[in-house]
Parts: sequence; structure tokens; C-alpha cells
Amino acid sequence: MIGSQGFLRLAGDPLRWRLLTELARSDRHVQELTGLLDRPQNLVSYHLGKLRSAGLVSARRSSADARGTYYTVDLGRFGELLARTGSTVHPGLRLAPAAPLVPAASAGRTAARLLFLCTGNSARSQIAEALAVARSGGRVEAHSAGSRPRPLHPNAVRVMRERGIEVGSRQPKHLSIFAADQFDYVITLCDKVREVCPEFPGHPGYIHWSIPDPAAGGNDDATLPAFRDTAAEVERRMTYLLAGLAALAGKDPS
Repeated sequence: MIGSQGFLRLAGDPLRWRLLTELARSDRHVQELTGLLDRPQNLVSYHLGKLRSAGLVSARRSSADARGTYYTVDLGRFGELLARTGSTVHPGLRLAPAAPLVPAASAGRTAARLLFLCTGNSARSQIAEALAVARSGGRVEAHSAGSRPRPLHPNAVRVMRERGIEVGSRQPKHLSIFAADQFDYVITLCDKVREVCPEFPGHPGYIHWSIPDPAAGGNDDATLPAFRDTAAEVERRMTYLLAGLAALAGKDPS
């Protein structure tokens, strides 16, 4: 297990810090990272290997191109190491959680308008849309769509019902219906849809969450554990997304 000093040495390297910062915004493949950091691929891959060894970064094969790999930062692990490092310096040092989003009823406007995309709009993006609204107390306006819409998967309904959220009446939508709409952020949850994601008006922020299709590889009973894992992963990511939006909403616009 990496210690506090080891963590500081690891994350304190300027290139590794930039890698962590970029991956905290969005999952990326190594070619993107080399372009963003303007560094050769072998050097970027070396530092990614160091971060993976420490458990700060994980890798997942792209479902759009099996030869490619998406890298993801484990923000929970990063937060744990930061907290441990702070308490090592002084027992009174603690990480403070971000302020929650203000419920819509007491706010003048939504914190953000979000669009979640996957291929079928049958599971991942529907789960994300429902969680964004529920976990923000309605402060976020969320929509979802797909590049090749399919009926809502019964396991998506089931795992959301386990979380106290009803999505059974939702219908799949093609992403073209939002072609003229403006969003603050467009979040792709599938490697394939990222490849065909159009440009939306207003220059929204684009975020990618590389999450495998939970419906692949079996019948409803066989894939239910994968759906539960997917819902858990989306919820973890949503927690940080909403915390980031809350932090931005709390900034003084001046």
C-alpha cells in the first residue's frame, strides 16, 4: 500500500499531476493524452503505468476499437490518499465535502443542463439521466438518447427500482432529436457512441465515461449482476459530477 510520502512523490510529478487532472475530467485514451500534454506516447504510457501501479488509474479496453484502451482516474482512491496524507501532517486536517446542490424549488435556475448518450438508450444513459435528476434533487435538468435506440432493458428498470427510482415508463430516443438543443455538458457512456457523437450548439463540455454494455453476454438473469455493477459505477461517477457542478454553482460570477 502506498504511503503518504509515496503518494506525494507520485502525484507531485508535474506530468503525472496533469494526467490525473485530465482523467478527472473525462476518460481518455493514450493518444488523446499525448496530444493534450504534448508529450511522446512512451513517456505518457510510462507515467500512466506508475499511476496504475498505485491504484490511482485503471484501464479498460475500448468497445469501439479493441486495440485501444481508455484510462480512468479513481477519484475515490485519490480522495482517500489525500485525506490520509493530510491527517499524517496534522490530525486536524480533513477533506471537506462539496456543498450539495440547492433543490430546484428554492433556486432561480438549474445548475446545469445535461445530455447522456449511449448506443441503445436502453440502459446506461437512462440510468444516468434518472440518477442525475434524483441525486441532485431536481436541480439538474437531464436528458438521454442513443445512436441506435432500443427498448428500455428490464434489468435497467429493476436496478433503478432497487434504488427507489422508477424508470419503467421511459422511452428510448434518438440523439438527433436534441441536435438543435444547447447543453452545458454532453456525457457519453459508451465508446461506440463517442465515435459518432455530433457537435451540439453552444460548445458544451464533452465528458466520456467508458462503461461496458451490461446487456452484452447473456439473458436477463445472467446480466443482472452486470447491470447492478453498471448502476453502481454510474452513481459513483454521478456523485463527483454533481459535486463539481455544485462547486461551480457556488462560485462568485464576478
